[in-house]
Amino acid sequence: MAPLAFTVLTTATTGSYRLGGIMMAVFVAAEMVGAVPTGRLLDRVGPARGLVVLLPLVAAGLFLLAAVASAGAPDFVLLALAIPPGLVAGGLNGGFRTLLAATVTEDELPRAVSVDAMIMEGVIVGGPLLVALLATSGPAVPVLAMAVVALLAALLVPRRTVLRDTQRTVERQAIPVAACVPWLAGLFTVGLLLSTIEVGLLPLVQRLGAPDSATAIVIVVLCAASITGSALYAARGKVGDPRLFLAGFVLGGIVVSAGFGWAGLLGGVALIGLCTGPLMAVSSVNLQKLLPERRRSEGFSLAFTVQASGFGLGSLAIGVLPVWLAPLLGVGAAVVAVGLQIRTRVTTSDISGVPVEQGP
Repeated sequence: MAPLAFTVLTTATTGSYRLGGIMMAVFVAAEMVGAVPTGRLLDRVGPARGLVVLLPLVAAGLFLLAAVASAGAPDFVLLALAIPPGLVAGGLNGGFRTLLAATVTEDELPRAVSVDAMIMEGVIVGGPLLVALLATSGPAVPVLAMAVVALLAALLVPRRTVLRDTQRTVERQAIPVAACVPWLAGLFTVGLLLSTIEVGLLPLVQRLGAPDSATAIVIVVLCAASITGSALYAARGKVGDPRLFLAGFVLGGIVVSAGFGWAGLLGGVALIGLCTGPLMAVSSVNLQKLLPERRRSEGFSLAFTVQASGFGLGSLAIGVLPVWLAPLLGVGAAVVAVGLQIRTRVTTSDISGVPVEQGP
């Protein structure tokens, strides 16, 4: 909801839609800065207990932002007020992901992660639509709604979790960053290529001589393909080989870049969408196997930061590169990720928990 909500708010209160974009950039930058420290805090106090405290803090920051903007505060004040909720929100993703692993059994985790990806796609589509609907009641209402959602999330944080290890150690082990790199590279690739497609939709459609409204068709295809890919992944019951999904990213990105008319654009976008959910799920599940139990929130927050940097770089690529060249940046990242997977022994498991080793 945030990008459109901030734009609606600043356009109405200051007359500048660009300020909303800058505010969103500040918010995301704050998330990236605060992700790892907030994740480390959640590991120390426990994700459930920490989320119950941090979510109301995010809500309070958003309430304050909406109130100050409605009062006609200067631009620099609005930008400054976007920082505190961003700093706190950066680690929430890692905390929720850790809590998910502690709420379902290990056998259910791959399917749970893929279902989570499907829900996220629905949120990505529904969030802006909700903002557009709420904005009819006032420019500050969407930001206030974001705050209310944060409070509702705090109320829904589960208190009971599945006990993982009866001999849980209190020692804080180091995160094996080198071993995590292949999986982080996969998440970075998702962020880079997806943001290139999403941010570059308008020039990609204009290249075909179509009206701007045709971007909605591409968005629907991308989201529908991603939901379908996640559903098939969950139904199949196995984690799968990430190199297959990365190869789909390579092929899809090349087809989008080449510009083979509508068939090429929709076909390439659909292939990327089909591979998005499975690639995120397999990367997330295997990251969990590598992360020490007492540092999972921190580790998943680091993964969030890596993926967010991919989104940021993809957006920048659209601004500085020709439209046909920008998707190839994501293709290059996917090729590098495939190379890392080839060099690394990949250990996966099916949903029944039976380990299966794949690799050269």
